[in-house]
Amino acid sequence: MFIIPVDRLFVYIKYNWLQTLLIILSIYDLRIELRILIDFFTFSTLFYIISEHPLAITILISSPILFNSKKQIWKK
Repeated sequence: MFIIPVDRLFVYIKYNWLQTLLIILSIYDLRIELRILIDFFTFSTLFYIISEHPLAITILISSPILFNSKKQIWKK
């Protein structure tokens, strides 16, 4: 089992607080639709989520890119 030291976790959150907050808020925005999608998956529900919540979907899709760009900046 992989255990992250608490101090490393706080440093990580300190430098990535905005991305973490955006991800949490986008998941909170999609909470009801995600529950419906998990209970009974249909493509119409999936298309509804994408069309009605484009900002939350964009944040969730682009979040790995944001974290990777930060890692590349820190390595330099």
